[in-house]
Amino acid sequence: MWTSVPFTTYEKSITEALERLHAPELLQQQENILIKPNLVNASPPPVTTPVECCAALVALLQNCTSASITIAEGSGAANLETGEIFEALGYTKLARETGISLLDLNHTEVVECQDAQCSAFPRMYLPQVAFESFIISVPVLKAHSLAEMTGSLKNMMGFAPPHHYGHSGGWKKAAFHARMHTAIAELNRYRAADLTIMDASRGLAQFHLGGPECDPPLETILAGWDPLEVDRQGAALLGLDWRNIPHLEAPISLGRQATA
Repeated sequence: MWTSVPFTTYEKSITEALERLHAPELLQQQENILIKPNLVNASPPPVTTPVECCAALVALLQNCTSASITIAEGSGAANLETGEIFEALGYTKLARETGISLLDLNHTEVVECQDAQCSAFPRMYLPQVAFESFIISVPVLKAHSLAEMTGSLKNMMGFAPPHHYGHSGGWKKAAFHARMHTAIAELNRYRAADLTIMDASRGLAQFHLGGPECDPPLETILAGWDPLEVDRQGAALLGLDWRNIPHLEAPISLGRQATA
């Protein structure tokens, strides 16, 4: 199930989207909620998820659940640590003001997972917290130079620990690049988001690290329980046919996805 809501403000549009999904009822049952924005580097939105978007979500969650709330990211930037990006983009201030936690997924305890059906990653290492939390993926909608588009499925790359998937002195998730579409699909077999809230209020039209914004702005919030379906709808907003995007075209058995 997914929904599309016209963007007015983050507070109003996210609230409406989650009410359409009857999400508050499920959120009330959670003990640990992990919010995963897209903080690929320290660039301002729409390259990265606006702190205002996550702030609105945090306020909504704090009004409907007593769960522990963490904003978590493992940035792939070669020359910055995730904590520096949290600080630069306002997430450190948000955590201080709301009492939530921040977590650098690049430096946390990992567990080994195995799936013989995966050709690129039959063995994968992921943070233990990913299997102990209800994950809300909050990507910004962008075209991508390697993956065609970046949405909820690709946003899960932030969970990949650089010790296993990075190159020394380079991009911290470099092991995913050679077979990008297969890698994204297989990562989400191990662990996919339980709920996606996609910020398509603006959109990047050509490139995930900059370039022209969508004109006119997309002015949309997409949300849903199935990240694959949300990403397919996001691709359509960018004028792309998801059937031509390999990691969106093939059905994926999503890992530990909660259902509404």
